[in-house]
Formats: sequence, structure tokens, C-alpha cells
Amino acid sequence: MSVGLIAVATGTGCAKSGSMRPEPASEAVQVYVTTGDKARLLHREGDLRFGETTAPDVGATIDVDAAMRYQEMVGFGASLTDASAWLIQHRMSPAQRDALLRELFGREAGGLGFSFARVDMGASDFSRSHYSYDDMPAGQTDPTLARFSIEPDRAETIPILKRALAINPRLTLMASPWSAPAWMKTSASMIKGTLRPDAYAPFAEYFRKFIQAYAADGIPVHLISVQNEPHFEPENYPGMRLDPPARARLVGQHLGPLLARSGIRTQILDWDHNWDEPNSPMQMLSDSTARRYVAGVAWHCYGGDVATQSVVRDAFPDKDVYFTECSGGAWAPKFGDNLVWTVKNLIIGSTRHWARGVLMWNLALDQGHGPHLGGCGDCRGVVTIDSTSGAVTRNEEYYAFGHASRFVRPGARRIASSSGVEGVESVAFRNEDDGSIALIVVNTNTQAKPVAVRTRGRVFRYALAA
Repeated sequence: MSVGLIAVATGTGCAKSGSMRPEPASEAVQVYVTTGDKARLLHREGDLRFGETTAPDVGATIDVDAAMRYQEMVGFGASLTDASAWLIQHRMSPAQRDALLRELFGREAGGLGFSFARVDMGASDFSRSHYSYDDMPAGQTDPTLARFSIEPDRAETIPILKRALAINPRLTLMASPWSAPAWMKTSASMIKGTLRPDAYAPFAEYFRKFIQAYAADGIPVHLISVQNEPHFEPENYPGMRLDPPARARLVGQHLGPLLARSGIRTQILDWDHNWDEPNSPMQMLSDSTARRYVAGVAWHCYGGDVATQSVVRDAFPDKDVYFTECSGGAWAPKFGDNLVWTVKNLIIGSTRHWARGVLMWNLALDQGHGPHLGGCGDCRGVVTIDSTSGAVTRNEEYYAFGHASRFVRPGARRIASSSGVEGVESVAFRNEDDGSIALIVVNTNTQAKPVAVRTRGRVFRYALAA
């Protein structure tokens, strides 16, 4: 199996003036390939050339139409969890750290160019302790948030984010809490429970203080979700249940108006949970007051089908779509199978179903799938960092996402491409800055597959590895 092809054909499609005149047929097509046997990993093949014929004589034909434009892209990336930030900051030398961050967030020298990232507001299961930004002794509360502080993020997360932003100033940052502070919850704990009736206003203020504190450190927070996986109450790590009426109350009566009054332009996303419960975001968005303040819906991969993203967008076409979490792990050990699943469902599937940004879960974990406290004990990061030597192993998610992030720049538009013919799936994007087209193709067959790519009366051919 292979992510058989990325073709970056500079200037393909409409001329920058919008003319329908075809570009010269001699235009080069750059080809990058990753194969399931790891023989080729984001490997640049020899350039191809367009021909003038419009009659392909091979099996699968992919028609690309740059005139059919869809969503504007924010980009691709992963979550800088506490675990990822701690490893990068404390288990790598300064030279190793800088090289990795340049490789992940930069575009020079073959860098992946990640332009989308997510951070946890307080602890997740991939933290070394369970904490919030306003912890209080048992039985005490802090309704004015006088004790609020982002100090826990200053040792690792903030320095890493600042360096990532210096490397890629176009980085879009999303933040999500796994739990409100314990004193705000019915469980009086970071684990389980929901918001107390008197905690909606303080929790909204918690978000405002977080966004403003990060901004004061030079880190803009562009997107927030009000709760990670709001229909899940984990047994052994922070979590909080927020059903649709609770999310609507929080956003419509408290958080939305507070951010608006404060002049904060951070956008609010609903749901941030699996594909298998579309009724939850649809119920929340049916609240007309809350809906005014919601910019979009975020999705995870752990249940359901990616096509659900389009179901909800069709019902609320003015709301953006983001894909915000999926993890590989030791439960799926085959590189080739993971490569194809990730590209087919996340890179191709989620963007064909309107995602403007696509995220994996942990950016980095160590050789023991951590550090973590509760939760997933066998998750895999985009990269693995040896906690003794700082050496980096690039996992299948690195290559799957690299096939998109290296070539699809922020501001690109998804354009039309045929997909699903003879087991060949595709998605295409046009970079608005220079008119180049990135075409991402995966061959899901167990045999090699010849394909023809056709656009504006021109064709190039390529044989996709099995």
C-alpha cells in the first residue's frame, strides 16, 4: 500500500488572472511517494510532464478542476500536549530541540510546515500531574479567579509554542480544557462530574483569563472548544460531561457575550468529540442564542464515520469544520495499514468533508508511550523521542501528515478532484499565493495501480505502488 502520490504542479489550473487558458503542457509535476514497506518515505521521484492528450489509456483517472473551490485551509498538525512539551524541552539537547521544531513547523530543508496545533488547558491524560490553572484546597472556591495562573505552562508549553511561532508565524493555535477546576464541578474533582450551576460565569472567565494571559506572552489563541470530549467522563484522568443544553448555556449566556464584550476574537468550536454522535452538536447549535457565538464544529476519530462531518455542515452550512484529534498506537502495529487509514480518513476524508484544519493527537511521546497519568497507555506520537538520548523516530503519522502539510499552505483552497475510482482516493488543493496545486492520492489496493491525472485538457500518468 502507498500514499502513492503527491503531485505539486506549479501554476496548474486557472492562470492567476482567472483566465481559463490552459497552462503550457511542458509544466513539471513534482512527485513524492511513501510506501507501506518504508522503502520510500516522502521520497521525491523524478519529475513528470503534462501531455496534451485528453484520452487516458490507463485504469483510474483523476480529474482535477481548480475552478470548483471549497473551504479555505488553516492547515495540518498535532497537539502539543504536556507530555510532548516536557519531552521536547527536557529530554532533548538544545540543538536536537531546535532541529526537531524546525523540521516539524518549518518549510526549509524538507520541513513538514505544520501550521495547526492544539494545547490542553490544564491537565489531560498526557500530563505528569492532574492540575488546572486555579486549583484550590478541598472545600474552598475562587469565584473571582483571584488565584488564576498559567504558571504551569511556563516551563515547557509556552517556550515551545514561542519557538514554533518564530519558525512559522502562520501557526493557528487551538486550546481545549479536559476539565474545569475541581471546585467548579459537581464531583469536586478534576475527574468526572459536570459544571455546578453557579460555575458557568467563573468558567467563562477562566477562558477569558487564559486567552488574555497567552496573548500577553505573545501567543495568540485562535480557536477554543469549551470541553474536550464532553460526553466522556474518564475513570482516571481529567474529564467533564457537558451535554448540549449545558454547552449552549455556557456559550450563549456566558462565554460568547464575555469574549465579545472583551474584544476577544478567539473563535468558539462546539463538540470536539467523535463522529458517531452528530445529534449532540446539532442540538447545541439549534439553540439560537448559543449558535450566534459558535464558529464551527470539531471532530475526533474514535467512533463513527468521517462523512458525519458533512451531515452536520449540511444542516448548518455557515459553521466551519475542524478535525481535532486522532491517535495511532500499539494496537495497530502495521505501518502500511496505518498509513493508508490515516491518509484515506483524515487527510483525504476529513478535508473532503469540509475540515479546514486537521490534527493528530500527541506531537511527541517517548518509547514507553508517555509520559501519561491515566488514560491511554499505548498511544503513539507523530514522532517518538527517546527519553535517554533525545533521538527521534518518525512514525507513520509523520509521513501521512507530511504529504499534506509540506505542500498545502495556510490559505489554500480545496478544489475538486475525482476520488474512489478503482480504490484510488484523492483530494486536491490550490495554494492561493502562487497558484500551485497539491494533489494527494492513496492507493488502497494490494496491487500497483496506474493512474492518469487530467486537468484542463492535459494529462500526466503515474504508476502508484501497491
